[in-house]
Amino acid sequence: MSHRELHDGRDDGLKPLESLDLGNVDSFADLLRGMSKTAFAGRQLGHALDIFLEMARDPDCVVVMTLSGAMTVAKMGTVICEMIDRGLVDAVVSTGALMAHGLTESIGLSHYEYDPTKNDTVLFEQGYNRVYDTLEMESNLNDVERLVRAVLTETPPPEGCWSSARLCRELGRKLDTLGEGRGILRSAFQKEVPVFIPAFTDSEVGLDVSTWAMRKALADRDASQLSHEEAFNSVPIFNPFLDLQEYARLAGRAKRLGIFTIGGGVPRNWAQQVAPYVDITNDRVGTKFPAPRFRSAIRICPEPVHWGGLSGCTYTEGVSWGKFLPPSEGGRFAEVHCDATSVWPLLMKAVFEELDASS
Repeated sequence: MSHRELHDGRDDGLKPLESLDLGNVDSFADLLRGMSKTAFAGRQLGHALDIFLEMARDPDCVVVMTLSGAMTVAKMGTVICEMIDRGLVDAVVSTGALMAHGLTESIGLSHYEYDPTKNDTVLFEQGYNRVYDTLEMESNLNDVERLVRAVLTETPPPEGCWSSARLCRELGRKLDTLGEGRGILRSAFQKEVPVFIPAFTDSEVGLDVSTWAMRKALADRDASQLSHEEAFNSVPIFNPFLDLQEYARLAGRAKRLGIFTIGGGVPRNWAQQVAPYVDITNDRVGTKFPAPRFRSAIRICPEPVHWGGLSGCTYTEGVSWGKFLPPSEGGRFAEVHCDATSVWPLLMKAVFEELDASS
């Protein structure tokens, strides 16, 4: 049997942990700093506070926020608005569904708690759409469609073509004119923060745009007499590559890049792939641009790594793709494996406290 050398962690430069003493906690920031000296997700959340504050206090750091999951249905919309209003976010990349459900809030509509005594067949018949434990009324989405239709009808597409960011700007402008309450797109418009929806057609807003284009193209036809092929042959003037290039230009102007991610999905990877995009552009086109790799990164997502899906992949895995700077070059990462509705509000309250105290 080999002899073990019994080291003391302090002698090896290790950081000792401390038991969380709630008696010494007087603020959310105190709580998270105490948690940073514990373990597991609590420690990661404490690290996330330090990383976010570093990004927020760096005037040369462009912060991209990516959003997936039913966060607006889960009533996190005002948290997102507050982050934008405070200037903590320079670009948003989101699922379309999240923005569509956020629009219902922006025009004064409500979501409701799900009554588990009603089955989903009954919910469908009554015009309720269930998202886990919450309900979105189909009538809400019809009102959102009327908002989208009004913008498309009243506003010619900028430079002759729509993209998700261009449409989100105009929706934000319309919400600002209506003034019916806070809203993500309204805040983004006011702060000139672009909002990108890379999987645009995977959303109610995407379907709204498509049906608007169909209605316009077929206005002089009897819709009841159209064949399936005729009806679904009209498309809007929309080019997703406008989003890709606008985002690449934004990232290319940044001296430093940070990313704050809720969940995973298309928004996360679409936002992260900008450095590999520049790498392959240099290789295939002959340009000589520095790749905009993310230096600071925070992710709140319960998805485990071992399923092999992108939503659970680690930031260090992203280093292998050239998406992030490695820790040896200054990369700082916090990965909080929790439901965002549980810990995101705690993190942002702590961030707001710290920034307010130092302003």
